[in-house]
Amino acid sequence: MEAPVSVDPAGTHPATDRRGERVDGQDGGAVGGSVVAYDFTGQAVLVTGGSRGVGLRLVEAFLSAGADVLTCGRHEPDPGDLPTRPGPDGVERTALFREADVRQADQAKELVVFAADRFGRLDVLVNNAGGSPYKMAADITANFATAITALNMFGPFFCAQAANEVMQDQEAGGSIINITSISGIRATPGAAFYGAAKAGLLNLTQTLSIEWAPKVRVNCVTAGLLDTGSGEDHYGGPAGLARVAATLPLGRLGTPDDVVGPVFFLASPSSAFVTGSSLLAHGGDQWPAYIAAAAG
Repeated sequence: MEAPVSVDPAGTHPATDRRGERVDGQDGGAVGGSVVAYDFTGQAVLVTGGSRGVGLRLVEAFLSAGADVLTCGRHEPDPGDLPTRPGPDGVERTALFREADVRQADQAKELVVFAADRFGRLDVLVNNAGGSPYKMAADITANFATAITALNMFGPFFCAQAANEVMQDQEAGGSIINITSISGIRATPGAAFYGAAKAGLLNLTQTLSIEWAPKVRVNCVTAGLLDTGSGEDHYGGPAGLARVAATLPLGRLGTPDDVVGPVFFLASPSSAFVTGSSLLAHGGDQWPAYIAAAAG
């Protein structure tokens, strides 16, 4: 893989204070300003769950960085909806899509084999597919618990297992990146099994990184609260989102772009000595409750 080649001043965010208000005189450089641009030309990347949100942004970003990209989902989009981006060489690339339910081991393996056959290699797997509806623990059924665990832990494992088989036979090996969640490292009411599955995926990441070394590196990006355009109802509209954002030390919710940078780092030679790690992308998590309590 190529080393970082330039600096891309894209996706800046205004600097904010702890109340979520803009801080005058700051350019936002410490809050999602300039990011290093990577060149993944000639690399093959598989991003699961790449039809919307963080997954879609990762697909677009890898295309812009020159990679050949395959994504998947349970429902095939219209061909015109697949992202197309020019890479560093100016050549436009369109993402490929394969219908697959990664919770099924045979479909996960077929997906990985398809990517390796189509591109002739597989350099990066990003296990992004996941999620859960809001449900309090007292209301969780056995079927619900099984489905959420399958999507958020079994699916990533099935894909990683198949990718490892391909990458072990490649001279350059490969990089597997699991998208985990802050819900996996703290209590999250309304998302008990989602958090438990993500905690399991964090532990799984560490174990796989040892079993599959040195050819394959396995890491994860642990994302915090993100604004993906679909959370207004859950948080009570724009005003609710603003109040939630004010609980983060960086004063804003994250965006899908805030996940791209950590993923690129872990997929590149810049992290050649990094495996079994969790890169926290959570804006500092939350201001400790005692600070607000003490302030009245």
